[in-house]
Amino acid sequence: MQGYTQDKDAYLKRLRRIEGQVRGIAKMVEDDKYCIDVLTQVSAATKALEAVALGLLDEHLRHCVAQAAATGGEVAEQKVAEASAAIARLVKS
Repeated sequence: MQGYTQDKDAYLKRLRRIEGQVRGIAKMVEDDKYCIDVLTQVSAATKALEAVALGLLDEHLRHCVAQAAATGGEVAEQKVAEASAAIARLVKS
């Protein structure tokens, strides 16, 4: 079971909403909408995706990493390394 399983429906709902935002942005471009308006919507979609990513990261830390830390050993080290790499990717973007 993944750490986000309890909130899976909420995550899917948020991702579908973001998907709709992105389709709306594509329509704005097709309709030659004002650049700043398009950029505003891109920024909103980006922030929404970042919020999903942070939620998933939090779930990963609370469930997967905490469970591995309780077990200890190589598994714990691997989960911490995975989490660190995920954080680094999020910070770069």
